[in-house]
Amino acid sequence: MSELTGTQTAAVVIMNLDRAQAVEVLKHLSDDEAEAIAAEIIRLRDLDLETTRDALTDFQRVVRGHLPPVRGGRDLATGLLEASLGAERAAGVLTKVASSMTSSSFEFLTTVEPAQVASILDGELPQTIALVIAHLPVDRAAAVLAEIADPARTDVAQAIATMGTATQDAVAVVATTLRARAGAMTTRDARDTLGGVQPLVDIINRSDATVEKALLASIEARDSALAEDIRSRMFTFADIVVLDDRDAQRVLRGIDVRVLALALKGSSGPVADVILRNMTERNREALQEEARLLGTVRVSQVEEARAAIVRTIRELEAVGDIRVQRVEEEYVV
Repeated sequence: MSELTGTQTAAVVIMNLDRAQAVEVLKHLSDDEAEAIAAEIIRLRDLDLETTRDALTDFQRVVRGHLPPVRGGRDLATGLLEASLGAERAAGVLTKVASSMTSSSFEFLTTVEPAQVASILDGELPQTIALVIAHLPVDRAAAVLAEIADPARTDVAQAIATMGTATQDAVAVVATTLRARAGAMTTRDARDTLGGVQPLVDIINRSDATVEKALLASIEARDSALAEDIRSRMFTFADIVVLDDRDAQRVLRGIDVRVLALALKGSSGPVADVILRNMTERNREALQEEARLLGTVRVSQVEEARAAIVRTIRELEAVGDIRVQRVEEEYVV
């Protein structure tokens, strides 16, 4: 191994203490410190003798004779953390460790243009592409998915929705292959739960109206139950009727009157009623005048205007400014 960092050196020292001593040391660390050291213990599974000796020397301990290399790994980190922090705090630290290690596997792709990422992924199995996209930030994942042509895009979307748990060994193999294509290499070791319908919904929610409509139609043709599940979790423009008046007013304050006029083209009576009754008289008159001046518009313009309003609603809901009542929610009165 190359020269160790301070955290790696501390991890090697703790690995070479007897269990009681290691537990006592960890008790005096903060959660962040314990998390950093636990991550290194997990990574340093196959530590060679020379690196062990160098680390201990750096820590001003005299090493004599042959010290057997100590194997790190998740079990060792788990045992030490549980003994020093308790099972509950240990679980929290290990969850953070796993999340940070896994999310960094494809970090190198976050600076690559979505079209280039799609090109790098070209030729891979849908399950492999789904694994990669599920690791990307949601906005980036949506952009990459939009660059994949159908029917491959639908294959990938279906794979995301049905994917469960992925070992980091599998993640590391894929990441190493892709990094090599991009001119770099990486490996990691952890475990994370990915995929499922909700991650796919989050990605679709960040996609533009055209991609959203085409993808849902393709999924519907393959698996109507899955398409229905996805739609049930998505907020659509027609669902604006479930907002209470105060939340509807909060949404409308941030929408341009032209966007509203476009969105209302061909909309149902209840949707228009919610919008109109939650506008001031002056804004209502401005909206009606804008609608009169619009004339004939393309369907794509209407869809994009509605998508913009839905994105605003989703953003406000995400930060807790409004509450969207889901169909399945029940209230205790």
